Amino acid sequence: MGNSNNSSKILRGSFLMMISYLFFRVGGYFYRAVLSRMLEPAGYGLLGLTLPLQGIFQSLSSVGFQPAIAKFVSQHNAVGEEDISRQVIITSLKFMMISGTLLGLIIFFSADWIANYYFHKPAMVYPLQAVALITPFSVIVSIFRGSFQGFFKMEFIVASRVVEQVFMIGIAIILVSVGFYAAGAVLGTGFGFMASAIVSFILFKKYIWVHFPKPTTKMSFKEEMILLKTILTFSIPIAITGLSEMGIYDVGPLVIGRYLPVEDAAYYTTADPIARLPLIISLSVAAVILPAASEAASLKDQKLLGTYITQSYRYVVLLVLPICVGIALFAQPLLSLLFGAKYIYGANALSILVFGMTFYTLFMVSSSIVQGIGHPRLPMFIMILGTGLNIGLNFLLVPLYGIIGAAIATTIVTFIIMAAILWKTVRLTEVGLPYIDFAKIGVTSIIMGLPLLLLPQNYYGLFAAILISPIIYTIVFAVIGGFTKKDVQLLRKYAHKLGPLSNVLEIIVKFIERFAK
Repeated sequence: MGNSNNSSKILRGSFLMMISYLFFRVGGYFYRAVLSRMLEPAGYGLLGLTLPLQGIFQSLSSVGFQPAIAKFVSQHNAVGEEDISRQVIITSLKFMMISGTLLGLIIFFSADWIANYYFHKPAMVYPLQAVALITPFSVIVSIFRGSFQGFFKMEFIVASRVVEQVFMIGIAIILVSVGFYAAGAVLGTGFGFMASAIVSFILFKKYIWVHFPKPTTKMSFKEEMILLKTILTFSIPIAITGLSEMGIYDVGPLVIGRYLPVEDAAYYTTADPIARLPLIISLSVAAVILPAASEAASLKDQKLLGTYITQSYRYVVLLVLPICVGIALFAQPLLSLLFGAKYIYGANALSILVFGMTFYTLFMVSSSIVQGIGHPRLPMFIMILGTGLNIGLNFLLVPLYGIIGAAIATTIVTFIIMAAILWKTVRLTEVGLPYIDFAKIGVTSIIMGLPLLLLPQNYYGLFAAILISPIIYTIVFAVIGGFTKKDVQLLRKYAHKLGPLSNVLEIIVKFIERFAK
């Protein structure tokens, strides 16, 4: 029963985070799809080059505090130290408000140099200056989301992301329509973070703050600086890891922007978000496994830790691999459907890049595990090495092969860093990887992909693939014994909550149960 509850905890939290990331990703696709048509390739290329820099600047300003807050809040709450959890949030908020404001000013005054001297594209100045207005609000949001994550209140993260997306998309479309061009699209993101910060504050004050006892003594300045040092000691390696992470999949656009026309940047930056679709799943699991692994490590429960780890890997690969196969096979109609026929020149890059993101999903889950058990520097070192390799390969391959060179470079690097982190995770946790499950999932994905090759490369073929591939995948995986009795229990548990669809899912569960081991 205990293992079932632990798996259920991971599954529920991951499911809620998946909703969050799915909504965020779908909203992002809608945002990009609309703006790609409104701005055309030249204008959308400017936006595509600005967004990676926006992410880098936001990571610099947040200094990895969201996962740090999640870890320390979860860790101290687990042992009854709610007063320390409270102070972690207060100290983090003070620091982040100062750092976010300072970095925003730096971004604003460096925009001219970046646009003119690195990219040689003067039209990028205004979009980059718009990024400066986003930074202070984005860091405040990250504080609240970290506290939600630490309390396993993933539904609050979902709510804040919904508000962020609605305002971002709506304001961006309005501003671009009235003539603000690519800068208007970036400003829409700023309004999204403003709205999300307000909603997050309301949720935090009403549902999280009430769990903390009123302090009997006030922490001195020296004690607060010691606490801040503790948080930074954990968070800075994560921030460096996050920056290196962006170096994995954002180096390509930045190198493309320097050597190739802005239209090529547009083609690559339409392929890139589709390739990152599997990251919805890994981000969802990674967000939950970090505090869960931290909790298990604090309790010194090796069996619980093993359950968390093996189930996390299994769920990720089970869902990610077939999605990647489908995206690779139908790259061209996907690009045409989402962004328009003008962007299909990114199809070959997408077919390659999506497998790089497959490798990267496993890296992300492993990173959260080792961070949760107290080794935040390990992913950092691996990512730094990977970023350096990726920069070198991109500068080598992009001038030779264009955007396909960027996709090849990123895929090679993600495989290398995945292999490295998996090896170290096994050694640190003494928990073996579910190799047999991985093999069954791989075989099932290949079998699923074979009949898809017979479908036409158009919208009809794409929609047919979406309909039949889950059926083929489920049947094959069940027949080869991929599902377990625990899977059946969890599926049946959640089937009863789906209302009219519960009867349909129960039929599927009964079929799976016949072959489950």
